[in-house]
Amino acid sequence: MDLVVLEKALIGLFVAIMVAITVSKFRGKRFKLPPGPFPVPVFGNWLQVGDDLNHRNLSDLARKFGDIFLLRMGQRNLVVVSSPDLAKEVLHTQGVEFGSRTRNVVFDIFTGKGQDMVFTVYGEHWRKMRRIMTVPFFTNKVVQQYRQGWEDEVAAVVQDVRNSPEASTTGIVLRRRLQLMMYNNMYRIMFDRRFESEDDPLFVKLKALNGERSRLAQSFEYNYGDFIPILRPFLRGYLKICKEVKERRLQLFKDYFLDERKKLASTKSSNNNALKCAIDHILEAQQKGEINEDNVLYIIENINVAAIETTLWSIEWGIAELVNHPHIQQKLRHEIDSVLGRGAQVTEADTHKLPYLQAVIKETLRLRMAIPLLVPHMNLHDAKLGGYDIPAESKILVNAWFLANNPAHWKNPDEFRPERFLEEEAKVEASGNDFRYLPFGVGRRSCPGIILALPILGITLGRLVQNFELLPPPGQSKIDTSEKGGQFSLHILKHSTIVAKPRA
Repeated sequence: MDLVVLEKALIGLFVAIMVAITVSKFRGKRFKLPPGPFPVPVFGNWLQVGDDLNHRNLSDLARKFGDIFLLRMGQRNLVVVSSPDLAKEVLHTQGVEFGSRTRNVVFDIFTGKGQDMVFTVYGEHWRKMRRIMTVPFFTNKVVQQYRQGWEDEVAAVVQDVRNSPEASTTGIVLRRRLQLMMYNNMYRIMFDRRFESEDDPLFVKLKALNGERSRLAQSFEYNYGDFIPILRPFLRGYLKICKEVKERRLQLFKDYFLDERKKLASTKSSNNNALKCAIDHILEAQQKGEINEDNVLYIIENINVAAIETTLWSIEWGIAELVNHPHIQQKLRHEIDSVLGRGAQVTEADTHKLPYLQAVIKETLRLRMAIPLLVPHMNLHDAKLGGYDIPAESKILVNAWFLANNPAHWKNPDEFRPERFLEEEAKVEASGNDFRYLPFGVGRRSCPGIILALPILGITLGRLVQNFELLPPPGQSKIDTSEKGGQFSLHILKHSTIVAKPRA
């Protein structure tokens, strides 16, 4: 039996090689493709570049092959864009042509093959989902409605840190408490719910499942089976785990949050808009027949990953940079004290009066971009880009991190220097008015969560700096800021211990 399987595998490999060679020759005549390393049949460039397609490795390849280059990863074409002009083409000028999302074998599992908003193809379903999600999540009205809650959550963080004996001496892993804060920020909006402590059993279960989902989806471990179909049988165990995690997560969302909210809503007056939270609006769309319950669950899935974790990563990066640059931390503290007065706690409205705080946030998002490659784009049909032909269904990566850290476009980009956004880059905004700086993307598929992330970052970093002196643990001069990159994510490798000394 084993010999039969081996024989079939070898025959399949031979046929695949012949097909790949034929297609390669055919495409070579038809297309003027972007430059890149020479591919080999079946495997393409996979044997040369490997699985780890992180932002830094792709930046190195851009230095070698140019602002646009092509990697043939097995059967997939991967086009990497590394200049502001080409980023503008992909995200804005040809935003429709390149407006779809490419998926892979793992994201197909976690998104139900694009039943969500983030990973669905560009078209009617995406427009409908974006419209349904915008009003309850991504408007200034939402910010005004929930900003007091965000301020209360960070005030609770400050109090808990003050009450911790270890915080001011040996230090604590501050991220753990901030994670609870971020869940509460978003679950207030979604379900009008919050978790009382880090030990809440439901919170423990929820963050464990979300963490496992992120690890499985962002890992480079499964690339080989996604790129090269004949190797996909080796992914069976991995994909089985993904399906189990997906099912457990969606069941948890349904049992503990969605069904509970439905029961609560059935006991309230249907015209009492003041009691509505985001999921009530989403359920109304379901009742009208615009979406189904699976779509509702995948909206919850998107918010759990895209809104909570990415903002948490940025907060963690901001704290790490402030700890490692005490003069910047002191300068920020001085601004807060001078503008607000000693003891007046930073509010959402105050963040707009604090230009150095805004500059610290911008610089954190520049140097430590949470989504350094943005979410991948795709062209459904053959397209043109930078004078080259882009075959249909190519995966398009915009290396936004390199755009914001290229020494050809930025002064001393490796340096954490918020002052740049008050001096030579004073006109640059996180909203994408300059294609060198796209922490949230720009255009049709930009991240709508910018309207929530920026005020939460401002309130959180502002409150921590004005209430504590943030230091590395005893015996260390700095904390470790080694990076951990994923499919298109960037977070800190080690969740560091921070000493937080209350100000007198």
